[in-house]
Amino acid sequence: MASVTKDDQIIGKNGVFIKKPPRRSDGPPKYRTYEIYQRERVGESTEKIKPGQLISENYRQDPYPTLAVLREHYPCYRDWLSNSYWISEYNDVTSIFCDEANFETRPKSWIYGLDNPGRNLNDELPLLATEETLIDTNAEEIAIVIASALAQKGHGDLATEFAARFAMDLLLKSMDIPDADAGQFASLFWRMQRGTSWNPILRDDGKKAMDELTHYLDPIVAAREKQPGEDLISVMIQLAPSDQPVTVRDIVVTLLERDHETLHGALANLWFLLLTHPEEHQQAISSRRLMKLAYLETLRHSTPVLYAHRYTRHEVERFGRLIPEGALLVCSAAAANRDPKTFNDPDRFIVDRKDMCQRESRGQYRADGLAAGIAFGLGKPSIHPAVPEDRPRSRYALTRDTAVTASQVLVSHLGNIQLAKGTTPNLSALTVGEMHTCWHLPVTFSKK
Repeated sequence: MASVTKDDQIIGKNGVFIKKPPRRSDGPPKYRTYEIYQRERVGESTEKIKPGQLISENYRQDPYPTLAVLREHYPCYRDWLSNSYWISEYNDVTSIFCDEANFETRPKSWIYGLDNPGRNLNDELPLLATEETLIDTNAEEIAIVIASALAQKGHGDLATEFAARFAMDLLLKSMDIPDADAGQFASLFWRMQRGTSWNPILRDDGKKAMDELTHYLDPIVAAREKQPGEDLISVMIQLAPSDQPVTVRDIVVTLLERDHETLHGALANLWFLLLTHPEEHQQAISSRRLMKLAYLETLRHSTPVLYAHRYTRHEVERFGRLIPEGALLVCSAAAANRDPKTFNDPDRFIVDRKDMCQRESRGQYRADGLAAGIAFGLGKPSIHPAVPEDRPRSRYALTRDTAVTASQVLVSHLGNIQLAKGTTPNLSALTVGEMHTCWHLPVTFSKK
C-alpha cells in the first residue's frame, strides 16, 4: 500500500515518487488506468514485428503474412510510425466498426482538408432507388458488350478489359455521361479517389481532379436542371428543397464518397482466384448460386479494401489500453477475414464454405458482408436486411448481384476460360494502403 510523505508525494510499490495531484473544486481528483502502457517504448514488447513492415514493399504485394503476426501476437498493435492502433481480430474489428458511440468514420473529403467540401447525398433513399433501378437495368447489357468484344479477339485481360471496364461503364451509364467524354470522366474520377491515400503527391493531384471534375460537370448539371432525365445527376438535383439547391460540388463530393473499389477489385480478385483454383472454378461456373458464393468468399479471402479508419470520439478504454480522444484505429478487414477463431482453414479459397454466415449480436444485419466476412467499402452493419421489403436493397446486395450477373455473362459468352500460358498473375496495391487487387489477368478462351 502506498504511503504519503511530508512533501505530499505518493510512493508507489515500485519506489517511484509520484507528485500528488491538486484537489479540484469540482470533485475528487480523476485517475487513469493502464498508465504503464503509456510509457511503453518502441521495441520493448513488439519484437516479432516492426512498424516499418506495415509500409514495406512486401506488405504492398502481400499483406497477409504480416497481418497474421499482428493478429496472433498484437491484436491491438501500437504503430508508432503512423501514430495509430492496428486492430486485427474479427470480433474486435466488427465491434469497433459498429460502435458509433465511441468511434467515428471521417469522410474522404475530410482527408482532403476542405473547409466547405459539399454534401454527401449517397444515403438519400431516392438516389438509392434510382441507383438500384439503373444498375439492374444496365448491368447485363454492359457485360454482354464487353464479353462480345473479348470473344471476337479470343484473348484478353480480365482485370483491365472486364473488371475495371465493367465497373466504370456502369457508373458512366448511371450518370449518363456522353460516350465522347468517358475517358476524361474516368480519369478525373480515378485521380480523385486515389487522392484520399496518404501520399501527398496523389492528394494534391486528387484536389486538382476534384476542381476539374466540378468544372466539367457545370454545364451538364445546368442542362439537366432545365431538362432532367432518369440518371443519377438528375435525381441528385431534385433531392434538395428550392431554398437549398444541390450544387455541382455536392455531386462531386457524392461521387468522391461512393464505393467504386469493391465492384472493380472484387471482380478482378474473383476471377484471379477462380483461374488459379481449377476445381473451385468448375464448381463456381455450374450455377448462379455457386457463383454468388464464390464472390462472397472472394470478399472474405481477398478483399480489395484492406482496412477502414476509425477515430475515437473521446477517450476510450479498450483492449486493456487507454486510447486517447481522436486516436486513429486501423481496422484491418484483411486480417479479420482470415481470423482462425472465426473461419476454419481461413487461408483457403473455398467456394461453398460452410462457416461464412455471421450475424451481429446487436440485432444488426451484416449488410457489409453477410456470409462474406467484412467488406468495408459497402458500409457498416445496418438495422435493415440486405434485401428489405420497404426500401432499395443495400449496396452490399446490389454489388453482389451485379458482380454475379457480369460473371455469368462472361461464362455464357466465353468458353473454357484459362490463364494465358506463361503468365503468373498476382494481387497487389499500387501504393501501400490502396485497393489490393489483380491488375493484370491475361486469359485465353474459345468462342461459344
